[in-house]
Amino acid sequence: MSERAKLKFPIEAGKILLHCCCAPCSGDVVERLCENGADFAIYFYNPNVHPREEYEKRKAAIVSYAQKMNVPFVDADYDPDRWFERVKGREAEPERGKRCDICFSMRLERSALYAHENGYPVLASSFGISRWKNIDQVNACGRKAAAAYADVMFWDYNWRKQGGSERMIQIAEREKFYRQTYCGCAYSLRDTGTRNNQESR
Repeated sequence: MSERAKLKFPIEAGKILLHCCCAPCSGDVVERLCENGADFAIYFYNPNVHPREEYEKRKAAIVSYAQKMNVPFVDADYDPDRWFERVKGREAEPERGKRCDICFSMRLERSALYAHENGYPVLASSFGISRWKNIDQVNACGRKAAAAYADVMFWDYNWRKQGGSERMIQIAEREKFYRQTYCGCAYSLRDTGTRNNQESR
């Protein structure tokens, strides 16, 4: 793989809080930030992930990678009841629909609050590197979450660029990350099962 251009941080010498959803999506983002000398921490807040056993598998994978890369890890609360309350009435929404807006917003709002309270002027997320996610949707939620605080900005860098999506897969294979088969929530699990059943007929 050819050498990639050096990252240009939005704020020189500013600490970055990186919200991570899972190890596979975060592998290349974390590696690039480390390679470029970023001062950052991983923030894990994903109350959408269902069931609890799945949540613990995903968290264990990113914790292990953070330790290997010597990156500080912040483990936020797992409060699925609050998540279910936030998305109530949106159970039938498709992927990338309004339910995902609510889900991204909930997680990034909590991340922005932590950034504000703990001196991180830059908030970023690994959400957008996945081809299954709508980058514009993610960025809109991130900018809105950060806008609540004058001292926090959302870095809407496109991590897919310069082979990021391909590198993400390579790192996941190299590190033998736990690889989930659905986005995370109970409704994406339901819909994934429905698609699989239809394809098997």
